[in-house]
Amino acid sequence: MGRRLLLLGPPGAGKGTQAERIARALGIPHISTGVMLRDHVERGTELGNEAQSIMEAGDLVPDDIVVAMVAERIAEEDAACGYVLDGFPRNAPQAEALSAAAGDDAIEVAIYLDVPEDELVARLMGRGRADDTEQAVRNRLSIYQEQTAPLIDRYDTAGALARVDGVGAMDDVFARVTLTLSQ
Repeated sequence: MGRRLLLLGPPGAGKGTQAERIARALGIPHISTGVMLRDHVERGTELGNEAQSIMEAGDLVPDDIVVAMVAERIAEEDAACGYVLDGFPRNAPQAEALSAAAGDDAIEVAIYLDVPEDELVARLMGRGRADDTEQAVRNRLSIYQEQTAPLIDRYDTAGALARVDGVGAMDDVFARVTLTLSQ
């Protein structure tokens, strides 16, 4: 069994970028729930059709659908050698459902990209998206603190958390992640 990794961190921490690089470096799939949802919708799968009607109504896709997609994806042959989860689980119920569906060892190491809030606000506002006002950004960070941050304690308590300084150039952060994984 290969590396079963989860990238944790607030919006703007660089999870997607680092997840792609880690997956490439280790030769394992990068599993992003956003990409998976779009793929299921495009292919017209049963899960995709269900998710599409929910998203079109402006609602979040329920945990059970997302868990089913992730469990199905990590059971595929290319994930037998490991995977990098990005964007899932994003709350305690999702983490519990993932353990129930895929086993307690579904996540071997949770890499937490630690970035101070002021740096996150600057990064997110610097992207130039219309919805990235300071108030909107701080609201997203608040939701993250409420829903996702408790996972840090969960994986820390389980002895599976690796904290990595997420400030600096992408290459420097990647070097720190790589060093952490080699220990």
